[in-house]
Amino acid sequence: MEESQKTHYWWQKGVIYQVYPRSYQDSNGDGIGDLPGLLQRLDYLKWLGVTAVWLSPIYPSPMADFGYDISDYQGIHPLFGSLADFDTLLAEVHQRNMKLILDLVPNHTSDQHPWFLESQSSRNNPKRDWYIWHDALPDGSVPNNWLSVFGGSGWEWDEPTQQYYYHGFLKEQPDLNWRNPAVQKAMLDVMRFWLDKGVDGFRVDVMWHMIKDDQLRDNPPNPDYKPHMATYEQLLPVYSTDQPEVHDLVLQMREVLDGYSERMMIGEIYLPIHQLVAYYGINGKGAHLPFNFQLLLLPWEARQIGAAVAQYEALLPADGWPNWVLGNHDQPRITSRVGREQARVAALLLLTLRGTPTIYYGDEIGMRDVPIPFEEVQDPQGLNMPDKNLSRDPARTPMQWDASPNAGFTTGKPWLRLAGNFARENVQLQKEDPYSMLSLYKRLIALRQQEPSLMTGEYLPVYSDTQLIAYIRQAAGHARFLVVLNLSHRPGYFKSQDPSLTGVVEIATFPELEGHEVGEAINLGGDEGIIVRLD
Repeated sequence: MEESQKTHYWWQKGVIYQVYPRSYQDSNGDGIGDLPGLLQRLDYLKWLGVTAVWLSPIYPSPMADFGYDISDYQGIHPLFGSLADFDTLLAEVHQRNMKLILDLVPNHTSDQHPWFLESQSSRNNPKRDWYIWHDALPDGSVPNNWLSVFGGSGWEWDEPTQQYYYHGFLKEQPDLNWRNPAVQKAMLDVMRFWLDKGVDGFRVDVMWHMIKDDQLRDNPPNPDYKPHMATYEQLLPVYSTDQPEVHDLVLQMREVLDGYSERMMIGEIYLPIHQLVAYYGINGKGAHLPFNFQLLLLPWEARQIGAAVAQYEALLPADGWPNWVLGNHDQPRITSRVGREQARVAALLLLTLRGTPTIYYGDEIGMRDVPIPFEEVQDPQGLNMPDKNLSRDPARTPMQWDASPNAGFTTGKPWLRLAGNFARENVQLQKEDPYSMLSLYKRLIALRQQEPSLMTGEYLPVYSDTQLIAYIRQAAGHARFLVVLNLSHRPGYFKSQDPSLTGVVEIATFPELEGHEVGEAINLGGDEGIIVRLD
């Protein structure tokens, strides 16, 4: 069946926008973004053209890992507001014909969660087996060599009960034992709680970590480890992550979602593509969108990216829907990785590839990583490995709304410092500048959302070399588009063998090119990208 004749769901047709709630908009002057603040900015998101908002965690938490250590899965942290504030936000999102996606963190809880406090209280507590407890080895050492992503061993000794518990992240984030049916039921009930409220879907944190090898076998050493890498990468996590049984758990989660109308699940999965695509599930009954992080992790080089897109398209299961992302709260910002001019090219790439794009807040105005002095670092990944420059704080700084004090984010002291140039780089100024990054994003989203070829059409690779990548997007009965992107700073030349590839430039990174007719030979300056409406 032609792609254009299929029924597509909202998560296939739309544009997702990630909000890091602490940093989006503060409403009460405490320097931390909150739900009433986000409510004030919904009209901006509607204006921009995004169709779904994904919120990083907003649940009650001691904040050892900024909300990824949850102490109550069915509440809202007072920093962010109340359940009533959440209900209002959800209703207002829906009133604007947008969707709301929540972060779900099923792999681990906070060590302050009532479940863990019970589990820790004694060896014979009914919830003891809700977490992964194990005796020390005969010499008193840890049960195996598994490491924590945030540095050090993944095992923490509990003196009162004389056993270790496993934590894939901070010791304040003990991993749940997903082999226990009671744990499975409890977490599925958490999903139902939010789905019953009307939430449209979940982004599932570290989905590939959720179940571990039942024999607790040692992980093998990583032959490619280099000293600058995180200590976690000394080993290959073949027994502590991505176990075959994880797909049964994902299926259970999917079955809960399928009990509701048009709800969806994104999986956070940092795995090679051939392993990632397994998370679509048998007969497509897994995650709707296993996050594809290739554009975050690959070198910014045309040949590699062209090959990666082709490989991903080839490996997708029959009904698997692609997705792309340039940035998130765990990675350096795209503008800091590839530079301001290439970030414009990246925007064209993100919003014209086949599949659902996710935009990280602030990328649409070209926000860069902000240097955070060491004494101000808050991220545990940065604090635990201080000599490796691994803090995620620089990519989490407050949104730059206008030139007023603290960029219009807060009337108080912001929880993280702002970029020094926010008075020149902000939403208000860029809205008025037709050449700004924000104007480019808005135009790209609008074009994508009104052209079936760009929204849901086929992807046809045309060309890639050391500088350029070119491809066609087409849907039967609709305008076809040729996208040519120069991923280098030097001039690049594209000569088509196909005489039908002529048309008019619709959108370009340099607006001077727009409206020009192009023929079989296309000459692009450095950092130029064009979308051509073919004749």
